[in-house]
Amino acid sequence: MKICQVERPLVATNRIAMMEHKHLQVVIDGSAKLVAVDAVGAKPGDWVICVGSSAAREAAGSKGYPSDLTIVGIIDHWPPQGEGVDTDSQATDGSTEGPDRGAVSEKGDQPAGAG
Repeated sequence: MKICQVERPLVATNRIAMMEHKHLQVVIDGSAKLVAVDAVGAKPGDWVICVGSSAAREAAGSKGYPSDLTIVGIIDHWPPQGEGVDTDSQATDGSTEGPDRGAVSEKGDQPAGAG
């Protein structure tokens, strides 16, 4: 499963019969824009749970449905990017690094704040 944000609806009136009248949405997964079948009625700006592969086809209506990404849930509350836990500042040992920890001083010989 993935957490994505709905950007806008995608209208494609000329499509194969198997796609019936399913709603399509453009979703953002990180920096990538993807097309997802909307099985739950999401709106632009909603944070959603998406499934892929065979789960996407089944969630869209049948295992034969041509979908590789389907929206299966709307998240009630999800912090906007920049709020909450910053996973990029996590060190490999689980500790967090401060802004000066490990930075090189202007002299270039020691970490800032050392000695």
